[in-house]
Amino acid sequence: MGFEQLIIRSYEGQSDRTQVEDLERRCEVGPGDRVFLFTDTMGDPICRIRNSPMYKMLVAELDKELVGVIQGSIKVVRVHMHPKDLARVGYILGLRVAPLHRRKGIGSSLVRRLEEWFIANDVDYAYMATEKDNEASVKLFVNKFGYIRFRTPAILVNPVNINRSFHISSNVQIVKLKREQAEFLYRKFMSSIEFFPHDIDNILENHLSLGTWVAFPRGESFGLDGRQVPSSWAMLSVWNSGELFKLRLGKAPLSCLIYTKSSRLIDKYFPCLKLPSLPDFFHPFGFYFMYGVHQEGPLSGKLVRSLCQFVHNMAKNKSKDCKVIVTEVGGKDTLLRHHIPHWKLLSCPEDLWCIKALKSEERNSLQELTKTPPTRALFVDPREVKVLAGPSTPLSTPIETNSPNMP
Repeated sequence: MGFEQLIIRSYEGQSDRTQVEDLERRCEVGPGDRVFLFTDTMGDPICRIRNSPMYKMLVAELDKELVGVIQGSIKVVRVHMHPKDLARVGYILGLRVAPLHRRKGIGSSLVRRLEEWFIANDVDYAYMATEKDNEASVKLFVNKFGYIRFRTPAILVNPVNINRSFHISSNVQIVKLKREQAEFLYRKFMSSIEFFPHDIDNILENHLSLGTWVAFPRGESFGLDGRQVPSSWAMLSVWNSGELFKLRLGKAPLSCLIYTKSSRLIDKYFPCLKLPSLPDFFHPFGFYFMYGVHQEGPLSGKLVRSLCQFVHNMAKNKSKDCKVIVTEVGGKDTLLRHHIPHWKLLSCPEDLWCIKALKSEERNSLQELTKTPPTRALFVDPREVKVLAGPSTPLSTPIETNSPNMP
């Protein structure tokens, strides 16, 4: 089979959908002794980028067989060290190559063609995210394409306990903001944060954004125009990722299944034992993504936790299939990470972002950017939320019940 037969072209929904879904299933390969979460795109392979300002999906064909895919999106964000502090960035995701056709340069051809699309659309930087220990991905992007390790945010995952609601302290007041109020506060207090999206208004207006809430000490006043803020306060927004795609558990040890079922029964009938229960991950389920988490003041950590508990209760009471709540924070933001409830078992302490300058005039500023110590805060766009664990991305096993961050 000759390499010259490789064809890279744009994804065509009606004719390619079935083959792309089949390719995703073929890529669901991993060690038999690990626990995996796979995505269910519900018949829409480009669901993860469909809400981006600009997006594209490419497919690779060999002898009329679809053997590879890649996706990309473009937006304008805040980037420090850039001359105007705003830059057009292209995000690379969803690179898949059929197992029987790897090591043929197909992945490289897809990346190269997507970068050409970025360049044609005046993109300053391209970036991608992968697991820190994904050697194949790191070698491809860093060693071959010259991407530079940029940031290592943490992905925090907290299960939704369907049998228990959290008590919110009566000393904490939680208020839902109007979209205009949320946009104003984000632009006032977070617009200088790395990767803050210039079109935050479009994100907040999207039907998948369930709302923005602020928490502050009861009895204090909050001027929602930003002129008067409490001594301590926190805010966050919630994105219903489960409406775009579902997650499901792949292979899992028998012990995982037994623990899941038994712990839920014990927690239901003996809640006083407070045994951490694991949701039913064996059927497709949705999840909420918390984004734009911001805190100020000496009591703000507790207020962040109250907001997270509020979101948990909302997922439990209003969603039929939300099984986990996810957020992503800057790798150096240890204080914020401490106050966000999460299970270490399901979380990723160090995701890896890699970045590359696509214009010669941006390369010097990129070197300065990557040498600059990362700021604590990092804005993660909910339209590009990373799948908890995709093909060939294992979760820890066996199940442990003594994690200090379990609810």
